[in-house]
Amino acid sequence: MATIPQDKSLDNTLSLLKDGYDFLLNKRKENGTDVLAIRFMGMNVICLGGEEGAKLFYDPDKFQRSGAVPKRIQKTLVGEDAIHTLDGEKHRRRKQVFLTLASDESIQNLTDCLLREWEAILPVWEQKGEVTLFPEMQQLITRAACTWAGVPLPEEEVEQRAQDFTAMVDAFGAVGPRHWRGKRARSRTEEWIIGVIEQIRDKRLYVAEGSPASVIAAHTEDGQLLEPRLAAVELINMIRPTVAVSYFITFAAVALHEYPECRQRLREGDPQYLEWFAQEVRRFYPIAPFMGALVREDFEWKGYQFEKGTMVMLDIFGTIHDEKIWAHPEQFRPERFSSWDGSPFNFIPHGGGYPDKGHRCPGERITLETLKIAVDHLVNRLRYDVPQQDLSYSLRRMPTYPESGFVMNNVKVI
Repeated sequence: MATIPQDKSLDNTLSLLKDGYDFLLNKRKENGTDVLAIRFMGMNVICLGGEEGAKLFYDPDKFQRSGAVPKRIQKTLVGEDAIHTLDGEKHRRRKQVFLTLASDESIQNLTDCLLREWEAILPVWEQKGEVTLFPEMQQLITRAACTWAGVPLPEEEVEQRAQDFTAMVDAFGAVGPRHWRGKRARSRTEEWIIGVIEQIRDKRLYVAEGSPASVIAAHTEDGQLLEPRLAAVELINMIRPTVAVSYFITFAAVALHEYPECRQRLREGDPQYLEWFAQEVRRFYPIAPFMGALVREDFEWKGYQFEKGTMVMLDIFGTIHDEKIWAHPEQFRPERFSSWDGSPFNFIPHGGGYPDKGHRCPGERITLETLKIAVDHLVNRLRYDVPQQDLSYSLRRMPTYPESGFVMNNVKVI
């Protein structure tokens, strides 16, 4: 039996802080392998990367999420006892709710809400003349997502709620103040959404049948309604990731600025190219760095022994920047998707495998459609200048975004 290659470093915690998103990819390159044992935060961890590694990692018979999601992530990003922490039949039943809410009809409802918000904001931006895209997108999507979800949101609360949804995302790779802000944001948001769930159940609040709030408030497991806090957690898990598309939209604006040939192609109105562009934004720019799981039972793979309870980390960012999979991965090339083979294990910004059978995010289509709407408006409904600013982003910061937030001035509606 082969021995899993062992990294020579005594501990890699500081290396993660130094390399950020590139951490696992660098380790794999240094050791010339897609399967590597490392020491990390005092633990023995197996790192996987590449298409074959992703295919293994998303085998539910071999890995479990229960016990693998750190409490600090549950207390900020996903919520305690959320779907991300479940396996087996419990995960399948809970996942069915999310699949229902990511149906064609539901996505069309969200799209309609987004388009209304875009039409409302364009003249406001024109009057302002100068806007910073990142926070503006957080607020626009928060309005649209809450309307779609059936969650009442007074206009005077939009800015704070948008900041809170974003703070939960911003906390996942943070320590210190960013982490604390994320915890406070989650507490505020859960308290708010618990109230919404209770009002729906008490028939004090009417929401449209089939809306996320309606479906989640009525969902039962083992014959019982989800307790209000857990229902709130899962309703937040429909809204928060949608608001997080503001990261991708801001990166898309950077791409439109730095690759003007893409903007010109997009003006031609080819929906296929718009799809390729949106997919390349998701591949090229950093959002999710890696994912963790625990070995369910001892097993052997390619001669390597995986022991029960071992933590395994999948290199998401490295896999979608792997030169063995993507030609010239350091270059922004939307056309690469014209020949993409459609594998669910080599393009994994939202996880690998199939949404209805495993842990791939069912909201991936929501992300893609929200991003496409934004790109279309930035290209075909607006003219603006991009003043001198810092558009760089640090790969050490997780999640990262352009330093300036992407400032636009002389904004004109066309």
